[in-house]
Amino acid sequence: MEVNKSEINSELGTIKIADEVVATVAGLAAAEVEGVASMSGGWGTDLVEKLGRKNFGKGIRVEVTGEETRIDIFLVIDYGYQIPKVAEEVQKEVKQAVETMTGLKVSSVNVHIVSVILKKSEAQDLDAGDEMTEF
Repeated sequence: MEVNKSEINSELGTIKIADEVVATVAGLAAAEVEGVASMSGGWGTDLVEKLGRKNFGKGIRVEVTGEETRIDIFLVIDYGYQIPKVAEEVQKEVKQAVETMTGLKVSSVNVHIVSVILKKSEAQDLDAGDEMTEF
């Protein structure tokens, strides 16, 4: 039997870390980065959230193979932030949080930007500005 890296052996027994736990840790770390509006999990997870169940692992795919842990994050970014800087900060924060909290070695954090969203106040300002420039 091959031991998966998400299993940690100690004197008292084996600790198994589910992929969903890694996804939740990654999601919470990514949500803390300034400029991240939300994670994009598709219509299925969005529907479940509307029914009242929060999913902090939404929009995150975790793959543990051997000694490598690979994380894919699908994000919605707030308008006005530099996408490369936000993505780089997400990579750094997610890698650090997952490695610190789980003991797993993160080989890559792939950030996929799926959308840019306007905040309500910015959208209203843009609409007001458009009205003032029309003749």
